[in-house]
Amino acid sequence: MLSKRDKRSKLKMDFNGKCLLITGGTGSFGNAVLRRFLDSDIREIRIFSRDEKKQDDMRQFYKNSKIKYFIGDVRDRLSIDNAMKGVDYVFHAAALKQVPSCEFFPTEAVRTNVLGCENVLDSAQAHHVEKVIVLSTDKAVYPINAMGMTKALSEKVMVAKSRNLNGSGTIFCGTRYGNVMASRGSVIPLFVNQMKLGQPITVTDPNMTRFMMSLESAVELVLFAFEHGENGDIFVKKSPATTIETLAQAIRELYRSESDVKVIGSRHGEKLYETLVNREEMAKAIDKGGFYRIPADTRDLNYNKFFTEGTEAVSQIEEYHSHNTYRLNLEETKELLLSLRFIRKDVLNEEHEMVYEP
Repeated sequence: MLSKRDKRSKLKMDFNGKCLLITGGTGSFGNAVLRRFLDSDIREIRIFSRDEKKQDDMRQFYKNSKIKYFIGDVRDRLSIDNAMKGVDYVFHAAALKQVPSCEFFPTEAVRTNVLGCENVLDSAQAHHVEKVIVLSTDKAVYPINAMGMTKALSEKVMVAKSRNLNGSGTIFCGTRYGNVMASRGSVIPLFVNQMKLGQPITVTDPNMTRFMMSLESAVELVLFAFEHGENGDIFVKKSPATTIETLAQAIRELYRSESDVKVIGSRHGEKLYETLVNREEMAKAIDKGGFYRIPADTRDLNYNKFFTEGTEAVSQIEEYHSHNTYRLNLEETKELLLSLRFIRKDVLNEEHEMVYEP
């Protein structure tokens, strides 16, 4: 069951005097990480992105001397090297994330999500960074679209490179998460805007399920990885899920809207449900309470040494996906939606401190 509100845990790692680089730091997720670390004793936070307009917006909003801005592209190793000097930790969030866009431009997704990830990792290793967290997604598990395929490859790149880091002082690990509510690309702001304009709510498939996670919970996953991650680890936060039909109805009831729900059919590359941990990973996953830790496969290419190893349990294990996780009912979905600032402001007329929204 869910608690009423995600509680912000204190940073347990010592970030005093450290420097953090966030690639894709102008996005919604990168910004949430930035806000959390601004409250710590960290010395400097570097925002690396190719969006000069958003960087200028952030500069004017935060007016914080801890934050330094670097314009560059993860596709360009030299621009990453310029931002990487003196960095202790890296959170790699830069990626092409829109599923339909990646379907039409898969080569661009490869350049950013795969080769860009490799550039970040190679630069971090060359500059003796202590730890890199690579952000991934549930779409990387059993991928059927270009976005998921390239994110799956970025995970493979991270794990492969982590095998050569033992004793180097550098750690590469990853986090994998499902739908982050109200982040860029989320359907929640779309549904709300459609209602406010008096338009029908467009639902692709009413029975489709998605994991539901607040930005704050997603940041908790990053912090957990920073604290506990070893080379090649991938961390997953256990999350509830809801159907798109229930989500649309919950928003309608919260806003007391008369908008109809219109089923328009699945978009390019959409799945009925998303998987966070596949069957093979579940066989070796370590339950860490609210998280799963998926250790890397450390075997080498000498397969005959491991011929007798293997496990029969894989065929009996079920993957962890949005159809078999805890399913939120209508009231629970409404309660979770009320944890979002903009919905509380719209529905309850609550005023909150100003927060930069990408």
